[in-house]
Amino acid sequence: MKRNSAPSSIWRDPVQFLAFGCGIGAAPYAPGTLGTVLAVPLYLALSGLPLIGYLAVTAAMLAFGIWLCDIAAKRAGVHDHPGIVFDEVVGFLVTMIAAPDGWLWVLAGFGLFRLFDIAKPWPIRWLDKRVPGGAGIMLDDVMAGVFALIGLQLISYGAAHY
Repeated sequence: MKRNSAPSSIWRDPVQFLAFGCGIGAAPYAPGTLGTVLAVPLYLALSGLPLIGYLAVTAAMLAFGIWLCDIAAKRAGVHDHPGIVFDEVVGFLVTMIAAPDGWLWVLAGFGLFRLFDIAKPWPIRWLDKRVPGGAGIMLDDVMAGVFALIGLQLISYGAAHY
């Protein structure tokens, strides 16, 4: 496993600090997984919203994240630095759109999102390699979230009907 090395500027620069998950992205190992852990309490706080409110917050975070991650990556001098975890937060929120209630579903969504984010099946890997800037940083995780969302909904449907 490759060791993460976050720039020291994340502790002085509010943009980098936020993009690096309030510092959690500075963890030496598995910053993406820890960024997803960071997303769980945010999801729980938002899960009581009506679906339209949840979608609006998620869309606003995606739009903000494109700007945030673009600036943070430029300042860090690395496109899609592994410590930038704001994209994992948004990707997990996408995964959990209309998810059933309960910890089992949170854990299933977590596992599915991490699976797709790490494996990066097509077109996720394509987006990761070809879309520049903040959009590229965010969109591969959003697409991983969409794949995980579909998987979670299929599992939920199957569980409800069998």
